[in-house]
Amino acid sequence: MTRDKVPAGLLDDVKNQLDITWDDEATDKKYCGLIAAGANYLDGRLGTRADYTVDGEPRTLLMEYVRYARDSALDVFEANYLSLILGAQHERAVNQFEKNTVYAAE
Repeated sequence: MTRDKVPAGLLDDVKNQLDITWDDEATDKKYCGLIAAGANYLDGRLGTRADYTVDGEPRTLLMEYVRYARDSALDVFEANYLSLILGAQHERAVNQFEKNTVYAAE
């Protein structure tokens, strides 16, 4: 994801989550950059591209990543959310195994 390709509505959802109630081009640009950085970071940790527009662990992790980045606390993000990151990795691995097993059985 790049800052100029943040999915429609995701910026508004992040701003709402972080109680940003004003519209400002500089603020929007900053948060689009944080969203893109977070999505790329999490996609790397998850091993695949996640859909951050739907409710679930990847979206929760992205919202928290942006909050930590805004507060200059990324150095502790992964330690604080390691269990959720590992849970999301395991869920994806199980889903992939299940998908491969179903196709192999057919």
